Amino acid sequence: MKVTRATTRIIQTPADHPWVVGVPVGDATREFVTLELDTDDGIQGVGVTFFGAALTNALRSAVDTLAGLVIGRDPMPVEAIAGDLRAAASGSGPGGIFSLALSAVDMALWDIKGKALNVTVSSLLGGYRDRAPTYASGALMRPMNLEYLAEAGPRLVDMGFKQMKTQMGAEPTAAKEVDRMRVMREAVGPDIDLMCDINQLWNVNQAIQIGKRVEEYNLFWLEDVVASDDYQGLARVADSLTTPIAAGEYVYGIQPFRQMLENRSIDIVMIDLLRVGGITQWKKVAGMAEAFNIPVVSHLVPEIHVHLISAIPNGLTIEYMPWTQRLWEEMPKMEDGNLVVPDKPGLGLEFSQDAIKQYQVA
Repeated sequence: MKVTRATTRIIQTPADHPWVVGVPVGDATREFVTLELDTDDGIQGVGVTFFGAALTNALRSAVDTLAGLVIGRDPMPVEAIAGDLRAAASGSGPGGIFSLALSAVDMALWDIKGKALNVTVSSLLGGYRDRAPTYASGALMRPMNLEYLAEAGPRLVDMGFKQMKTQMGAEPTAAKEVDRMRVMREAVGPDIDLMCDINQLWNVNQAIQIGKRVEEYNLFWLEDVVASDDYQGLARVADSLTTPIAAGEYVYGIQPFRQMLENRSIDIVMIDLLRVGGITQWKKVAGMAEAFNIPVVSHLVPEIHVHLISAIPNGLTIEYMPWTQRLWEEMPKMEDGNLVVPDKPGLGLEFSQDAIKQYQVA
């Protein structure tokens, strides 16, 4: 079997959120680069990447270039191909557009491999279980007022979510930050797992001070409390709080995770599939985390992360951020607060032809 063709597109979708009610988004959009790799056996693998922003055209060009290097090759030895692509890119990686582009190609190769062997990608990676817990993300964001949070939390519970994430980091005082957690906990009750993302907006002292004040609300984790590369600062926060500290979504490649784990900077590893360099690199970070008895959670792209979190023994939960759901013909099903691995080979995904017609811009 050989790869014979690569097709990329830029898809631009509205930046709305299906679980956010009554909060206008105006004309904001999100741009995605999609990839289809076809083989001479009639198998097609799919991949997607984003974070390009104003450089989305450049990101697509990078995907085109890397995918072009795969044409004519046997797609099955995914690790070897990933290594060759890293070597071909030389000093342009492992960060930035290179890793984002590599991730799309790597996903498509794993999809082909699963389809060729008639098994799911989750099974290829270990198949620890056929589903994993998932949490609602993006519906309880920083700009939303307390009244909105008090209404939106129970609405997510009614939708079947047993876990959900909100945000702090923008209030003018520590007391107002704490109020957000008080309102959320009162709204959803004691049995819902409640996470909170800071998006690197605090310094170490703020993180410790406010973190201690919200401990009474029993947060499942505090996320990205300080700058992502401040490993010692993260460790200070983690040592000072009983609430687990999660981080990792902002870093590129696998080496920063070694630093975080060796410095005991975090209690939970959050891996971004696009920034780490695809499924091939993702599974290496998950293995590192397991060696340190640390659980792993995902960042974005739940329709692909369901395969990864469900495949490993230390997979904790899947972020259900629905940014990418318009891209697919069918999303993985949610049952009893869990996201279920599709019972189709490979990733079990196909790009929506309606979405391509409606949202393709290049």
